[in-house]
Formats: sequence, structure tokens, C-alpha cells
Amino acid sequence: MSPEARRHRTVGVLAAAGSYLIWGLFPLYFRALAGVPAPEVLAHRILWSSVFMVVLVSLARRWRDVARQLRGPGTLPTLAASALLISTNWLVYIWAVHQGHVVEASLGYFVNPLVSVLLGVVFLREPLGRRQAAAVALAAGGVVVMLVHAGRPPWVALTLAGTFGLYGLLRKRARVDPLAGLLAEVCMLLPLSGSYLAWLWLKGVAHFGMNTRLTLLLGASGVVTAVPLLLFAVGVGRLRLSTVGLLQYLNPTAQLLIAVYAFGEPFGAAHAVAFGCIWASLALYATSSERRAST
Repeated sequence: MSPEARRHRTVGVLAAAGSYLIWGLFPLYFRALAGVPAPEVLAHRILWSSVFMVVLVSLARRWRDVARQLRGPGTLPTLAASALLISTNWLVYIWAVHQGHVVEASLGYFVNPLVSVLLGVVFLREPLGRRQAAAVALAAGGVVVMLVHAGRPPWVALTLAGTFGLYGLLRKRARVDPLAGLLAEVCMLLPLSGSYLAWLWLKGVAHFGMNTRLTLLLGASGVVTAVPLLLFAVGVGRLRLSTVGLLQYLNPTAQLLIAVYAFGEPFGAAHAVAFGCIWASLALYATSSERRAST
């Protein structure tokens, strides 16, 4: 490998790993906002993401290119649906962090790649080998263990995995770059979130401006949302998908460690069995994907 190619790959690894580590630290960020209701945090995340993306596109002088991408046939309806999915994902995740369900949230992001595999089989007619099918079955077994242990479906994990998996499917079909896609999504959500924040302000119950710490945290939510997505785009553009696939587990692993060691959430024998099934399924799927890539 030439020095230039090595530098190209190193930048890709650092960018992708950075995006996943930032996402993995999200529990700490949103726990600091635990005094603010989840819908209000979501509304601020949409508002300030819109502001940040408008500034970013303006500085990059990308408005003409963004407009060209968004004029594609069926692009705006597809992005409207993806905006609904990602906002649902964000809302459930924020609520889960506030309510002490970070272990279950991390399970959702461990399961998510395998949900994406199933969606690819169903909607894109992508082939599924025997090892991959066994990996999906193992993951399903882990979810069943959680269901039996809790006496209810792990709805936080399933919602996070399902919404993000469907989101990825729609964004794949939209054929727009991350900058144009995220800008369109948050701007579509802006009228509703802006109206909600205005209503809170008129009622005198808005948290923005209440104190310096909360105001800074809410205002920073746009940067916190956009930066890891942009880093992820850089990483994906420079690395093999198999490398990106392995790096993505930094996110739920960091979330799980924070949940157990920083927040003191329980992690008993049932959790160990369930996560063991998930980790075994991911290892099986990764080795299968690597074998296919090398043939």
C-alpha cells in the first residue's frame, strides 16, 4: 500500500471511528438534559440542526447542488418518510436515556445491522447465505431471551433497530448525499418543532434560556447531530464496507459500558445470555461478509 493510500485509509478509519464514538457517548449528553422533556429536546435538536445545516451548506456554497439533488423524481416524498423515521428514532432514544433504558437502547443498535440485512432481503431481494441466516436466527434468539426475562417485548430496542433500519433503506433509495439529505429532513420537520417550541414559550414552560447550562446544551444539539453524520460520510467514502461494519459496534459497546458503569443500570445473567447471542450472531455475520468480499 502506497503512503498516499495509507493516509487515505487512516483518515477514513479516524472519521468513521470518531462518528461511532460520538454516537456512543450520546447517553452522557442526553442524560445531562434529563430535566427537559424528551419532545422538547427533540424539537431543539431539529431546530438547531436546521440552523447548523443551513450555515454549513452556505459556507460550502452547495445550494445549487443540493437543489439539483432534491429535484430528483420521488426524492422529497422519500425524504419526508425518512424524516419521520429518524425523528421517531431520536425521540425514543432520548426518552430511553432519560428513563434509564440505555442497556436496552444499546441492544437496539447491536441488532440494527441484522435488521438491515432482513430489510435488504425483503425489499431489495438481496441474497442471504446460510451463515447470514444463522446470524439473524441467533440475534432473534437474543431478543427472545430479553422478552422472556422482561415479560414484555423489548420495544425500545426493536423500535430503535426498526426505525433506523427502515431509515437506512429509504436513504439508500433517495440517492442524495448526507448533506442534502439531512438538510431536507430537518427542514421538513422544522415547522412542527418550531410551532411546538413557540407554544412552550407562550405557556412559559420552555427550558431554553432558563439557565446557561441547559441553554448551551440545547443549542449545541445541532452540532452534536450533524458532526458525526458528516464524519460517517467521510469514513464510508474511504473504507471498505466490511471495515465500516466492524467499526460500527463501537457505538453500542460504548453505550452499554456507560449504561452499566456510569449509570448503574442492571446487567444480569439474562442480559449476558441475550447479548452473547447478539455478539455471536454479529461475529458470524462479519466473518460471512468478509468471506464473500474476498471471493
